[in-house]
Amino acid sequence: MARVAVVTGGTRGIGEAISVALKDAGFIVAANYAGNDERARAFEARTGIKAFKWDVSDFDACTAGVAKVEAELGPVDVIVNNAGITRDGTMKKMTRGHWDEVLDTNLGGCYNMCKAAWDSMNTRKFGRVVNIGSINGQAGQYGQVNYAAAKSGIHGFTKALAQEGARAGITVNAIAPGYIDTDMVAAVPADVLAKIVARIPVGRLGQASEIARAVLFLVADEGGFITGSTLSINGGQHMY
Repeated sequence: MARVAVVTGGTRGIGEAISVALKDAGFIVAANYAGNDERARAFEARTGIKAFKWDVSDFDACTAGVAKVEAELGPVDVIVNNAGITRDGTMKKMTRGHWDEVLDTNLGGCYNMCKAAWDSMNTRKFGRVVNIGSINGQAGQYGQVNYAAAKSGIHGFTKALAQEGARAGITVNAIAPGYIDTDMVAAVPADVLAKIVARIPVGRLGQASEIARAVLFLVADEGGFITGSTLSINGGQHMY
């Protein structure tokens, strides 16, 4: 029987690539999204993957969302915590609201989603969790104290939760992408982006498909001995 996977932020960018790769590999995929209904409908029409709307920063919404997925598709075997936002600014300019929004979504969303599926995974003695961190959670980044803190927190969250899930057949791993050719990176001013690419040893941005390929590796049934790991995919920009 095909395994059910939930990908948060799964209808665009890296999330879309992960959703499509999982579907192509035989998973039943639920792609979560937060706000853009029109884009989600276009995603469904383009990929044949069902989209489910809820805000990962909302604990109750995650509980209800996972329950809805399980009612429609079956027990959740795989969670890919990909949803993330930015509210960049230096400490001088950053508001408490911008701090809270990023921490609640990027890090709190990992807790909310794992909590919603954890008991079921433990009962069935199988689960795969992949948390999408960031090179900026490993190396830091000027003007991103909120984002860097959240992504760094994901790496610690991953290592701790991996220890809790290990005896129950649940693996918990992270991927730390570098700069990937997505809408978020495309919004960076051209002169700034050129300087970023100049610091990447392979001389280019990464592709979303390269992150998706790593997710497939980590969620495989045969991947039960890989847990608590962070896989850095950054073209050699930061060797951690």
